[in-house]
Amino acid sequence: MSKNNTQTRTVKRKKCKFKKRAYIIFPILVALLAAVGYGTYLYIKADTVLSDSYEEDEREKSDLRESAVDPTEDNVSVLIMGVDSSDVRENAESARTDALMVATLNKKDNSVKLVSIPRDTYVYISEVGYETKIAHAHAHGGTSATIDTVENLLDIPIDYYTKLNFEAFVDVVDAIDGINTEVPYELQEQNSKDEAGAIHLLPGDQELDGEEALALARTRKQDNDIERGKRQQDIIKAVVDKAISLDSVLKYDDVIEAVGSNMTTNMTFPEMRSFISYGTSGTNLDFETITLEGSDYQPGNAYYWLLDDYALSETQSELKRHLDIADTNTVSESDEISTTSGEPGNESE
Repeated sequence: MSKNNTQTRTVKRKKCKFKKRAYIIFPILVALLAAVGYGTYLYIKADTVLSDSYEEDEREKSDLRESAVDPTEDNVSVLIMGVDSSDVRENAESARTDALMVATLNKKDNSVKLVSIPRDTYVYISEVGYETKIAHAHAHGGTSATIDTVENLLDIPIDYYTKLNFEAFVDVVDAIDGINTEVPYELQEQNSKDEAGAIHLLPGDQELDGEEALALARTRKQDNDIERGKRQQDIIKAVVDKAISLDSVLKYDDVIEAVGSNMTTNMTFPEMRSFISYGTSGTNLDFETITLEGSDYQPGNAYYWLLDDYALSETQSELKRHLDIADTNTVSESDEISTTSGEPGNESE
């Protein structure tokens, strides 16, 4: 065999190997460029859309903080307000909070504690000067009155807040193609357009769309406000789990749109971006839910949820430990529960 023939075969083999490698590398390169392009697009869109949700906070920081927090380094708290407003109701300014939760986030442990505050919780609202349902704080004084009331109740700083209406909740759940959660009993509820009986759910574990998830989050006809709070916590956890899954990556565009057009917050886009690390740090997110213990209280025509002082003190201490701030609670089991109100219980829902 001639030397030239041998060299020709060697060159052909090399070309063949190059082609095979190219067939493998090219799709990977295309996928990588597409991922980078999509990520850049999402980043720009999120910056634009979510920045429009930002509203200037009257406070530079919480009065319970010595200095302003940096969410990239510090443990922080976020007040989540679900207000019973919609385009149909046209009541954004006078709406009550239909859902009220506080999330504390611990960077070191990659953990979140989510506290549900029942809407009927009996608290002092400085805006009106007497004790009534915590849901009324927003109707009387908006976001600032709600933050004030929650800080006084839990004795922790509220660093950030997000306020969402019915449309946001429905659109976010639909954007991630629904959530899987447990429906405890058969129910019929109105939808976000206030159409009575529009949503009919049967008991069992099932996939819910946005309207169905909202109906489940709002209903309390067959149990009470405490159970509803637990359902809302389960629904939020289901949304978080679905949103950070790989299946939802290509749906982030719709999620951004849904949130941005129906939310107000005092978080800047860079601050919001810092929270992504809790879902992408490489370790499992430790997500714990807490319910405020108490008992029924009806001094007049209105119903309230009267918190247990000792249990409340325990919750306050737990949240302070999670935020790594000093605890000055001294409440004991023998302390009496105050039921004194500046005005008679005459407010309804």
